[in-house]
Amino acid sequence: MKKSVIAAGIIVALGVVWTGASWFTGKQLETRMAEMVAQANSEIKKSGLELSYQDYQRGVFSSHLQMVVKPLAGTESPWLKPGESIILNEEIDHGPFPLAQLKTFNLIPSMASVKTTLVNNEAAKPLYDLAKNESPFVVDTRISYAGDTRSDIALKPLNYESGDEKVAFSGGNFQLDADREGNVFSLKGEAASGLVNAVNEYNQKVQLTFNNLKAEGDSHLTSFDERIGDQKLTLDKLAIAIEGKEMAVLEGMDLNGKSEVSQDGKSINSQLDYSMKSLKVQNQDLGNGKLTLKVGNIDGQAWHQFSEKYRADSQALLADKELMTNNPALYQQKAMDAFFGNLPLLLKGEPVVTIAPLSWKNSKGETNFNLSLFLKDPATATGEAQTLSQEVDRSVKSLESKLTIPMDMATEMMTQVAKLEGYNDADAGKLASQQVKGLAAMGKMFRITTLEDNVIGASLQYANGQVTLNGQKMPLEEFVGMFGVPTLGMPEPAVPAEPAVPAEPAVPVVPQQ
Repeated sequence: MKKSVIAAGIIVALGVVWTGASWFTGKQLETRMAEMVAQANSEIKKSGLELSYQDYQRGVFSSHLQMVVKPLAGTESPWLKPGESIILNEEIDHGPFPLAQLKTFNLIPSMASVKTTLVNNEAAKPLYDLAKNESPFVVDTRISYAGDTRSDIALKPLNYESGDEKVAFSGGNFQLDADREGNVFSLKGEAASGLVNAVNEYNQKVQLTFNNLKAEGDSHLTSFDERIGDQKLTLDKLAIAIEGKEMAVLEGMDLNGKSEVSQDGKSINSQLDYSMKSLKVQNQDLGNGKLTLKVGNIDGQAWHQFSEKYRADSQALLADKELMTNNPALYQQKAMDAFFGNLPLLLKGEPVVTIAPLSWKNSKGETNFNLSLFLKDPATATGEAQTLSQEVDRSVKSLESKLTIPMDMATEMMTQVAKLEGYNDADAGKLASQQVKGLAAMGKMFRITTLEDNVIGASLQYANGQVTLNGQKMPLEEFVGMFGVPTLGMPEPAVPAEPAVPAEPAVPVVPQQ
């Protein structure tokens, strides 16, 4: 009897402790809500959106609220129309042992467990239609007492069909981790397959499919308020078909991006590696390719200034609906100006750009292109440029590039292209051989390329106003003049004067008799 009383007392005591702890952690979570929303807003406001919460209802063991995402006041957002909002339902189980975690036998103490679903409103209705009137995703998040979070994101299968339009998605699972301050993120996950059927502007049925998409990455905030990190994306297959005929198949695509801060903490170094194992167009094997691009010495503060200025210019342009509708060509031009107009800001750290290599390979060989470009900060230049070389030297320290194209490889490529145009095997091979030989001869005649050991080659170096093209040195102005382009500081090509028309011989006056 005593043992039963003691056991019951222990159970009651544990219940009281759990109830008190749950109430306390629920109170803690409520006080942290404003902080968490502020951290989220520091990120999403860059996209013209803002986050808020409403209908907070706190209980002893659980709470409920709604998170609201809407366009930032006074700005235009590409994601939501004015007046639209995305609303998320948040069901919160309080710690130290949230009931939702206990269901999955997770006994790690935590502040809360949160289940997030999408509310079906006007903005979310298209997604609900695709998901058969269910929330298209469910996010289960664990919030630790330190404030770190881990979210398991389940994307639901989607299936929608109307006439010739169809969307099918296998669903996917992703995991997102973040620290308390929101400075460090990591994401990984995969989706098995997807399909989209649509009709293009020529009233043709187009189908796009993908298989086995995987993503993995992490990022953290730098001292100059920009994100860097590592990202990896792989895709086994991407196929495009028109009217039931397979047009293009891309297989084995890998994309790896990496950015890091230099040892002195002032600049960013980044690298992009891309590869594709196979490209087939209408069942013709065109080969495979790869690219390695590096950009170093990007000044961190300059990058932040560029990001802020470009974002502000883009949002201002986005708000100009009249221009977008009535003059799309001018709108596109201003969009380009918004980017290139701010680009000189990135030259402050005198960045270095290298491509090593950009290559394409088929059964007959491999074409390679390499480039090294060392840039200057034009803001440090003095005086006005009087010649083309002086203008270029304000931004370019040096350039070196090399191109090699095996003739057999180029012939094989052009043969496949000719087959796509309808030529039979024999005629396609003859036409391709003539085209490649003609291009090689023309390039050699104009001194643009060389031909040695059955390889078309070209090398170009530039520094201090001097160009070296395939071993031949010349001033920059002479190099540009090879292409018939007038340059700064050089006279326009003389226009030959029209030949004088000789005067008609005078008719002798014959005196009258």
